[in-house]
Amino acid sequence: MELFPAIPLAEWRDTKATLHRFAQVIGKIRLAAGVRRNHWWNAPFHLTGRGLTTRPMGQVDGNPIFTIDFDFVGHRLHITTVDGRAMSFPLYGQSVASFYRDTMRALADLDVRVHIDIPHPFDLPDTGRPFEDDTEHAAYDPVMVTRYWQVLSQVNLVLEEFAADYSGKISPVHHFWHTFDIACTRFGDRVVDQPPDADPVTREAYSREVISSGFWFGDDSFPEPAFYSYTAPEPERLENEPLLPEAAQWIAQRGSHLAVLPYADARTEADPRATVLAFYESAYRAGARLAKWDIPRLACPGGITDPLLST
Repeated sequence: MELFPAIPLAEWRDTKATLHRFAQVIGKIRLAAGVRRNHWWNAPFHLTGRGLTTRPMGQVDGNPIFTIDFDFVGHRLHITTVDGRAMSFPLYGQSVASFYRDTMRALADLDVRVHIDIPHPFDLPDTGRPFEDDTEHAAYDPVMVTRYWQVLSQVNLVLEEFAADYSGKISPVHHFWHTFDIACTRFGDRVVDQPPDADPVTREAYSREVISSGFWFGDDSFPEPAFYSYTAPEPERLENEPLLPEAAQWIAQRGSHLAVLPYADARTEADPRATVLAFYESAYRAGARLAKWDIPRLACPGGITDPLLST
């Protein structure tokens, strides 16, 4: 199929809002039932051949080992335990409230008991409304949901290719359910002392220098899908550094700067994949150079560190 097919936010805004909240329900279950990892690497979803997975969780909290999977081809939610028991139900025709109830009921039928500390959306306009009371968000366009997964799958592999060229500490390529983006983060060596009043999500996520690269589908603040990169803490004059291609730019956001390449511009290039890789590389080098990372030492061309092969 076409690389980077069109997915304008206006065509699935209501569906995206519903799906985002579905993802947050399952993400909060993942957060409650899994082993904590540095920088919250335990929290995000990973891509599968049909959608998204939480990966196996449970056991450490007394629950059976279980996995929750979104199937965006058949449009169902699947919950499976390690002993082979399974429950599933359709994603379409659901409000957030009914999805939440069906999920918790299916878990209980599989003898899984998970307590969500804050069963509300995170960092969304209706953050004060419990999932079980949300009958407003109920749109579900299966064509656009499948398109969302297809775009995620394509971007996932571009990010995997970009990740291969770095030999330092680096996150998996993963899909964050709270911000609804897919990203991969390169880490520097320096410890970052966050202010005491920083929230716990920020303190853990940014306890080291990072340069993060990713893609999001657009929201009210930036109403179109785009590739992005940022450096944190942000070095001085980062916004003056050159970016590739010409359509890329630095934009001010929340007191810092984000490198942005609109999806619409990338997909019309002669070689969209190479264009996105060049964008990520230019943004990484801008941040790494100003932060004084040892760029040659951290390079890993072709994903190879074997000194014999690398020469």
